[in-house]
Amino acid sequence: MTYLALIRHGQSEWNLQNRFTGWVDVKLTEEGRKQAINTGKALKETGIPFGAAYTSVLTRAILTLNLALEEMDQLWLPVIKDWRLNERHYGGLTGLNKAETAEKHGEAQVKIWRRSYDTPPPTLEDPSAFPSLTDGRYVAGVDTPVTESLKTTLDRVQPYWESDIAPRVTDGENLLIAAHGNSLRALVKLLFDVSDDEIVGVEIPTGNPLLIELEDGTLNVKSARYLDEARATALPKLP
Repeated sequence: MTYLALIRHGQSEWNLQNRFTGWVDVKLTEEGRKQAINTGKALKETGIPFGAAYTSVLTRAILTLNLALEEMDQLWLPVIKDWRLNERHYGGLTGLNKAETAEKHGEAQVKIWRRSYDTPPPTLEDPSAFPSLTDGRYVAGVDTPVTESLKTTLDRVQPYWESDIAPRVTDGENLLIAAHGNSLRALVKLLFDVSDDEIVGVEIPTGNPLLIELEDGTLNVKSARYLDEARATALPKLP
């Protein structure tokens, strides 16, 4: 069997502050670092020989991966970073407190922005307010977004998955992907063949590896489980 481990980064500073983060580069909290270390312990206990790892270009995901690999004694693994694994871009909501935004715009409207499949928030008018949105980590000439829905997040994740990651899985490599709630939801949608309506209810917990077992030579999911059962969330039914 071939294994794919999906890891949502540990708790970030803006997770703790209940703010929309998206593409802004924020650090892990102390709790987030502990979650990342525990991620490494759990993955090490599986005994699975991973061959490589993928992550976004955002520090919270990169650091989560590094802390996990260190705990696994596998910091030597090849790591590929790509912006297409970034979190969903929250546009004009970026940096805002979620509760205060609901008070201003109404809970119903904010729920649509946060949870609908294909309705993005308003665009971010001044990206320069957040330097990490426009710095050298993004390739010149590439049209990076100014807001995204889950659908448009999937639209950038899926081609990268199909061109770079999936072929390695079907070739039998065991891989790690350390990313974000929405980029990982996009992958779950693809792997589990989740409907547009159902995917909006899927939650990926921070710092809790989702270990997916696939049939050799295919992308057919044989089994899936969170390694920390006490913090597990419901998974879609297998296709």
